[in-house]
Amino acid sequence: MVYELAHRVSLKLDAPASTSIIMILFIAGRTVVSEESHGASESEILDESRRVRRLQFVVDLTLGVLAQSNMPVEEAAELVAATRRFAVRLFPEKGPTYDLIYQPRFKRLMAEKYGMV
Repeated sequence: MVYELAHRVSLKLDAPASTSIIMILFIAGRTVVSEESHGASESEILDESRRVRRLQFVVDLTLGVLAQSNMPVEEAAELVAATRRFAVRLFPEKGPTYDLIYQPRFKRLMAEKYGMV
């Protein structure tokens, strides 16, 4: 099932299926060791799992703060931008992946709270 979904995503994103599998697992919040790990050591896999959990925590925390506080829209936008910078520091060259996965959540919340489109 994951392979079929990855193939569909790879066709839409014009990316290799293995990249799509990693992205799907990243979206699902799971770290899975598969044949596509290409010899990644256990410590590398654990490190990546740790970074994914850390990113998820920061994104969830930021969404919670934005939803529950009465901060001005400028501060909220800066908080969203800082969260993206944090994600790119954790996963260099994965800014577009962040934009695909997390940015819509922030846009939805900003639109809901501040009436932004």
